Amino acid sequence: MKILRKTYDYVLELSETKYAMATLLFVSFFGSIFFPFPTEIIMIPMILARPSKALSISSIALISSVLGGMAGYYVGAFFFDTIGKSIINMLGYNEMFGEFSALYTKWGYWFVFAGGLTPFPYKVICIASGLVKMNFPLFIIASVVSRAIRYYFIAFLLNKYGEDAKHFIEKHLELLTIVAFVLLFMAVYFVKLI
Repeated sequence: MKILRKTYDYVLELSETKYAMATLLFVSFFGSIFFPFPTEIIMIPMILARPSKALSISSIALISSVLGGMAGYYVGAFFFDTIGKSIINMLGYNEMFGEFSALYTKWGYWFVFAGGLTPFPYKVICIASGLVKMNFPLFIIASVVSRAIRYYFIAFLLNKYGEDAKHFIEKHLELLTIVAFVLLFMAVYFVKLI
């Protein structure tokens, strides 16, 4: 847990530097393709450091994440055998990806929407969407709507509760991380049940 605390403190310091926006763009774009860290790892400390910029920070995260999702879609659609499989293998999502792809034809749009809101790995959803050739405009709409709800809701809460939210997160960082992982496993389990 010490490494978690150090990472949080480092990101909080980084969020006040001139490299903050570039880091957010990088993490949110590549987080939709292969990067193992969620955008919130950068976004939340940035908003906590500058609550008045919550809307612009979450907008940058949204745009960059959806653009990364579009790139992930194209990886699945055109480069699955060469790049997509490698990404899925590297992240250890083989079994999840197989089960997820099988259900996609029936629930595709809703999977993208739910995946954009939940801790379920969005990168898996993007690559699977391309692999099954989901309707691209629907994919974009589902991604934009779900990611916007997620990011703007976080921005709203952090802007409204600024210092209180910061103190709460810092006090319960380890617990919140455990809850996030539990939610991720529940999302994966839910996909297996469908």
